[in-house]
Amino acid sequence: MKAFVVTHYGPDGVEAADVPAPTVGPRDVLVDVRAASINPLDNKVRDGEFKQLLKYKPPFTLGHDVAGVITQVGSEVRDFQVGDEIYARPRDLRIGTFAEQIAIDADDIALKPTSLSFEEAAAVPLVALTAWQAMVDRAHVRPGQKVLVHAGAGGLGSTAIQVAKHLGARVATTAGTKDIERVRALGADEVVDYTSTDFAEVLSGYDVVLDSLGTASLEKSLTVLKPGGLAISVVGPPDPDFAAKLGQPLLKPVLALMSRKIRSRAKKLGVRYSFLLMEANGTQLKTLTALYEDGTLRPVLDRTFPFADTIDAMTYLDQGKAKGKIVVTR
Repeated sequence: MKAFVVTHYGPDGVEAADVPAPTVGPRDVLVDVRAASINPLDNKVRDGEFKQLLKYKPPFTLGHDVAGVITQVGSEVRDFQVGDEIYARPRDLRIGTFAEQIAIDADDIALKPTSLSFEEAAAVPLVALTAWQAMVDRAHVRPGQKVLVHAGAGGLGSTAIQVAKHLGARVATTAGTKDIERVRALGADEVVDYTSTDFAEVLSGYDVVLDSLGTASLEKSLTVLKPGGLAISVVGPPDPDFAAKLGQPLLKPVLALMSRKIRSRAKKLGVRYSFLLMEANGTQLKTLTALYEDGTLRPVLDRTFPFADTIDAMTYLDQGKAKGKIVVTR
């Protein structure tokens, strides 16, 4: 079958290739891929940024989001059947949605919201699960709390704004001048135009910050938190707790060293820091399905590409201009 494969780490490391059809285990479903979305995580994995944490061995098929149709079910699968339309973020070390087919553990999938097209559904799993795990599992956001979501016009930011509002938070976000009305329409109560204003000079007293931009933004974000507030980063540096989540306790000293500066800074300010790499979770995805079905949440797409142009889609993401998710379709 056709797939897009990481042959070596680096910006030029992805190639189109013919690969064997997936093997379907007893707890797996085989999915005919109808659409897949491009995430910053794809480009980071391609570039080798997580190679010490996620032990992929090139060549491997890339892709973390999928919407499609089940064509085969494993012998132990009871909740799904051939013909079901599903969506998923396959678990780490079993990714590979940039392909014609993928075998996915049934615990990682959910029925696709009937209100969404395959293209829209493919844009959802990774960002929706990330936002949910950040706001619900990690931060325990409660009504009336103040949440800052960086890059509100992006794929994760646009989803996190909606999730935080659903939880009853007052939400601020950063965005460019052209995107101010866009993020307000998603539910942002306060918008800081990063082209003219430093968010750290105008915001204060926040309970939670979700950062997806990097070190400079993260360090400033610590200063807008109230005492005991929590800064969550999805781009790192990984903290020692992440070693336990990976089941690799020997990595704890390494991750402690990598995150020492930001953790020390947070401690001095009386706030907290946490690194989040979302986990596949079909049960949570079912919860999110209901929110997409009733219109509480809606996907935000920037542009679609044909499957054959997957590498071009990844290059477009690298340019940093996307307003929402980038999707490839078959």
